[in-house]
Amino acid sequence: MKCLIVDDSAMTRRILANTLHAIGFTDTIEAADGRQALASCPADVDLVITDWNMPGMTGMEFVRGLRSNAAFAAIPVLLVTSRATKGDVVEAVNAGVNGYIVKPIDPDVLRTNIAGVLTRRDSTGTEG
Repeated sequence: MKCLIVDDSAMTRRILANTLHAIGFTDTIEAADGRQALASCPADVDLVITDWNMPGMTGMEFVRGLRSNAAFAAIPVLLVTSRATKGDVVEAVNAGVNGYIVKPIDPDVLRTNIAGVLTRRDSTGTEG
């Protein structure tokens, strides 16, 4: 399974990649911001994990851009962010995010959320 990790923090990208590898997701691609992610998102990506607060293009702008491309309209997107208000969650869902995790990253929470968005996608044949 191929996973695209989008975060402006190299440390966070490394933590996410290492955590994903530990739970069995060994094919990861990294991007430092939304623009880079949109430009390099492979057609066969199975999951996107993105931050919200990034310079240049925010996570929400990235998700909206991703969703505007029919090839990526149903890709599960998991948001990992420090933003945690109800309004933030509503905005993320409206942008097309399928799952929401508040930092710091807990491997068990990450695993559970990934399983949830993938299960919803598989059971409906569409995004979760």
